[in-house]
Amino acid sequence: MDSPIGPLGVELDAGTVIGVRFGASSAWAGDAGAGHRVLEDLAGYFAGTLTDFRVPFELRGGSEFERAVWGQIAAIPYGEMRTYGAIATALGDPGAARAVGTACNRNPVPVIVPCHRVVGAGGKLVGFGGGLPRKRQLLELEARVALERAWG
Repeated sequence: MDSPIGPLGVELDAGTVIGVRFGASSAWAGDAGAGHRVLEDLAGYFAGTLTDFRVPFELRGGSEFERAVWGQIAAIPYGEMRTYGAIATALGDPGAARAVGTACNRNPVPVIVPCHRVVGAGGKLVGFGGGLPRKRQLLELEARVALERAWG
């Protein structure tokens, strides 16, 4: 799909999102209804009307540590951020901030599992598989929507 952050490709298996790729064309086979639901959710997210994805997703592959990082990322609320160090600490290994960054880069379903919400110490924008301009756009979108909702 075309999006404000460029083309996104979505990979589905039996109606479940198993991959999101930046700059790629969508690739789903068979279940057009599931593909339509994913596009609706993504369109709603980018329009600022959807803050929690409804489509089912599955995090395939990855090491035990990577899956634990992805679980932490998935729990970050819309419009909020966590540092790589905070996630490492939450996983019981405060020195693993770089490993958390590597796991973020390997996230198979970015945007849906919001690795863009993970930042460096002091809120510094570092590392993002989709590039820092996309990360900034996603964070700015969420900040704007969260502010609009708070002030109604």
